[in-house]
Amino acid sequence: MTATAPHFGPTPSTPAMRRPLAAAALLAALVGMVFALLLGGAGPASAHAALTGSDPKDGAVVATAPKEVTLTFSEQVAVDEDSIRILDPDGKRADTAAVPRDLGGGSLAKYGVSLHAGLPDGTYTVAWQAVSADSHPVSGAFTFSVGAPSKTTVALPTNQAGGGLVGTLYGIARYAAYAGFILLAGGSAFVLACWQRGAGARPLQRLVVRGWMTLTVATLAMLLLRNPYTGSGKLADAFDLDGLKAVLDTKPGAALVSRLLLLGASALFIAVLFGAYAKREDEREKRDLTFGLAIGGTVIAAGIAGTWALAEHASTGLQPGIAMPVDVLHLLAVAAWLGGLTTLLVALYRTPDIGAAAVRRFSRIAFGSVIVLTATGIYQSWRQVGTWSALTDTAYGQLLLVKVGLVALLVGIAWISRRWTARLITGGGGPAAEATEAEKSAPAQASESTAPDASGTADASGATGASGTTSASGATAEDPARAAQLARQQAAVATAEKKRIRDADPDRSGLRRSVLAEVGVAVALLTVTTVLTSTEPARTEEEAARASTSAAAPAAAGPVEMKLPFDTGGANGKGTARMEITPAGTGANELHLWIDDSDGKPMDVPEVKVALTLKSKDIGPLPVVPARLTEGHWTAGDVQIPMAGNWNVAVTVRTSDIDQTSIDKNVKIG
Repeated sequence: MTATAPHFGPTPSTPAMRRPLAAAALLAALVGMVFALLLGGAGPASAHAALTGSDPKDGAVVATAPKEVTLTFSEQVAVDEDSIRILDPDGKRADTAAVPRDLGGGSLAKYGVSLHAGLPDGTYTVAWQAVSADSHPVSGAFTFSVGAPSKTTVALPTNQAGGGLVGTLYGIARYAAYAGFILLAGGSAFVLACWQRGAGARPLQRLVVRGWMTLTVATLAMLLLRNPYTGSGKLADAFDLDGLKAVLDTKPGAALVSRLLLLGASALFIAVLFGAYAKREDEREKRDLTFGLAIGGTVIAAGIAGTWALAEHASTGLQPGIAMPVDVLHLLAVAAWLGGLTTLLVALYRTPDIGAAAVRRFSRIAFGSVIVLTATGIYQSWRQVGTWSALTDTAYGQLLLVKVGLVALLVGIAWISRRWTARLITGGGGPAAEATEAEKSAPAQASESTAPDASGTADASGATGASGTTSASGATAEDPARAAQLARQQAAVATAEKKRIRDADPDRSGLRRSVLAEVGVAVALLTVTTVLTSTEPARTEEEAARASTSAAAPAAAGPVEMKLPFDTGGANGKGTARMEITPAGTGANELHLWIDDSDGKPMDVPEVKVALTLKSKDIGPLPVVPARLTEGHWTAGDVQIPMAGNWNVAVTVRTSDIDQTSIDKNVKIG
């Protein structure tokens, strides 16, 4: 027989039925709104380690090829020989293809790669991909030029690391792992702490076992997908044994393997909980076994929660020694509250005999969980956000505000559930007590219905008439199969009566509706929480933005203008070169050059060249070849000036095939 959720009233058209349907529709709209907000407002998952600096800088022009390229990150990253690649204008490797050197110390994350000697001038591309300390892949690219910018055949990658089909599957596995842990830990805690008789209830057993299976399958999937997720992005590499071996040597790989081992121990815990414990009758023995299961289950749950804390956000950044145990407490509190809430919902809908005492005990546990969540959540928010402005200016902060709003909504609905619980308790147990009486009376009613009446005929249950045939009791004695059938009928009558009484109780129906609403909001809350774990923390995002702004911002105070008189020595060789550099800062500039004759009129000359040299840093000369715009007017766009300083600007003017001269002047740029 397939179990179905009971109706809240006699027919679907009654007001009592329309109310929960309206509540369910409201919940669906809420969950849909949250998903639309998350999917519509977020791009690819942000990386948790950010590039905060490089030498040479992005877009820089250097006089000679550097011996080494260095990259600085906001936190430690895992690198190999392919993590940082330097490509020449033709797309060939310009580095030595060795594992990057760790140049950092303490909290500084700085890595360097050596370049080949004798590299020609041109534009070089730096492409990097690594794994941040909190297990998420990061990638990016930038360019610098030697001598002068040139054309390059290298196309900068546009896709984010950890994206594509593999990234989607890995993200689904992450969601499933969190959900499985919540059902496994929260469902077991509910049975032990709130309703021990529920250990024998099949719906609760199935819920916890499915949570264990979901977490196990999701963990195995993450372990197999880890190599392509952080590397090639190809699904076929999930079965690469060498890649899997490399994953096992990393911190996230070790955490996933540890989780699988703990899940093996939790399988034994589940077998005892729903086996020997559910069948134990002696109160003293059951009390001792409850204590042992509580200790063992807590240790296993804390260990599984620790596999997240050891490999993700809490293990890096500020105060990891405090953040990791706080993260474990946070996950355990989430599991106790949301997992217990889901178990309570299943018990209210699928089991007829859960009493008000169990609901009251869970209400106390949920209240304690909210206190723990509030305390640990405040600490985690301070650690990951840092400033008030980051709450509204970063994706992490905005998601955190959504999460806080959902928690507040969940607490409000929980308060309504507590009111229904109080009404259930003051009602003396309500349907639980009535159901017990119905269960006792049902067998008697069934026996009376099968007894022969005065005319000697049997009832509708199938007993024979009075003409020498047996009654129900006689059938029991003479036909064991008939006896088993009657027993099943009597049990079905008793169960139906208990279900009728339960569904007719308005207090219990109100509690079921409010708990259903809580579970709906909890699903949205779990979604936001999982997205937060794959979003760059606000503190890191702001640090990277500040570093990027300081590196890219020009230091110019305004355009630079100069006049350079010249004399090439030939006929009509005297004149003045007027130059303007805008904005005269680091990065791209625009150069205008006017050539006037001795009378101040525009002078047409065959050729003009410009060179920039920063002698204090041994940079240059950087050649600039302006193009003739009109008579006496020459211009050049995108003149790259790599850094601020006192630059020597040299202008070469040729007035004939043999007459030319060079004049120069020092100006402050940037």
